[in-house]
Amino acid sequence: MRYKTIIVDDEPYARQELRHQLAGFDCFDIVEECENAVEGVKAVKEHSPDILFLDIQMPGLNGFDMLSMLEQSDVPLVIFVTAYDEYAIKAFEKDTLDYLLKPIEPKRLSQTVTRIHQAMIQDSLPNYAIPSLKKIPCSLNNVIKLVDIDVVDYIESDITGIHVISEDKSCLTDLTLKVLEERTDLFRCHRQYMVNLNRIKEIKLLDNGAAELLTYNSINVPVSRRLLKSLKQHLGIK
Repeated sequence: MRYKTIIVDDEPYARQELRHQLAGFDCFDIVEECENAVEGVKAVKEHSPDILFLDIQMPGLNGFDMLSMLEQSDVPLVIFVTAYDEYAIKAFEKDTLDYLLKPIEPKRLSQTVTRIHQAMIQDSLPNYAIPSLKKIPCSLNNVIKLVDIDVVDYIESDITGIHVISEDKSCLTDLTLKVLEERTDLFRCHRQYMVNLNRIKEIKLLDNGAAELLTYNSINVPVSRRLLKSLKQHLGIK
């Protein structure tokens, strides 16, 4: 049995060392190596790996942040890797299959591989306690920008992608509306729109049973008839 495998770690030497050690087992096909969480999310979507060796402590977005950016159905079997005992304990408490401390000892890695085989044979994945999403990675002028959820006015989906609008600026994200709906408090008000309820200035009810929201940045966001009742309930409006 061979497993499609992705390594995510911001340290090149750590990736190289882990790749070298995994080569000693005849079961890992390393399809990609990534140096940050954003690259890791793209790689998981592209390759649908069986195994993910994931560094916990990375700058900007850590390993747990990366998991929060994946749809539940896309999350592979995760082996957390860390140089910090406190993070290793946290990973273990999150019902992970296993974790590895850096520098990785060959004997310890062998134990992890045995657990991987057992999990694959039993076709059982741990039920990861994936955290809420606090920042949305966005592309803006060839720069990856981490946008705080609190400053987002609304999110729009169209044929060009998923647009995150905040502070009169718009940028694209690779995250899906499903992930944003599941992992944030942003409200799905329309098939193509999500809105930050804390950024609503007024609601205009329309004759057709739908509505429009006016944000603090004076932008109109549509509310479908199907979701208007739910919106009123969230806001405590009868």
